[in-house]
Amino acid sequence: MRVNPNGFTKEGKVTIRRPQRPVQPQKDGPRSNREITSPDVQLIDEEGTNHGTVSTRDALERARDAGLDLVEISPNAKPPVCKILDLGKYKYAAQKKAAEARKKQKIIDVKEIKMRPNTDTHDFDVKMRNVVKFLEGGDKVKVTMRFRGREMAHQELGLQLLHKVRDQVTEISKVEAQPKTEGRQMIMILAPTAQK
Repeated sequence: MRVNPNGFTKEGKVTIRRPQRPVQPQKDGPRSNREITSPDVQLIDEEGTNHGTVSTRDALERARDAGLDLVEISPNAKPPVCKILDLGKYKYAAQKKAAEARKKQKIIDVKEIKMRPNTDTHDFDVKMRNVVKFLEGGDKVKVTMRFRGREMAHQELGLQLLHKVRDQVTEISKVEAQPKTEGRQMIMILAPTAQK
């Protein structure tokens, strides 16, 4: 029996496909309470006292008596280390810690400045002010020299302009990637010397 793409057979009957099972969502965070599968755990109570190796059933009873959760802190240890604590507060504290770490990290962007070999003096000065501003802001700068038509025959002019850019910002930057030709353009990457 042949089925066409619309799901109908030659006789005009509709074929029904078995639905796919939905993918079970992965649980984020540590295992807790009944999710702990190890027969024995190393137990730390709510005050931080280490009770040594205890059966998981006894640890769950102690957590239930305290009105708290049994949370697997170190799952790779032999036996796993579990602590009696409030799971909601634990997750909240971990979330706040991760947000604080994200806030402290500095993301370095790569800003691009495009030039041509025959860029005029005033345009060059404007682009150099932007290069200096980006470098002082802690970002890397990708200087792209584009060649059109017969300019490809005079790539040394573009290289001279890139060296001029490099020389003007030597105090605040270092050359991370020397000028190299890629197709019809020449690229040089500058990085700030003093990271803020």
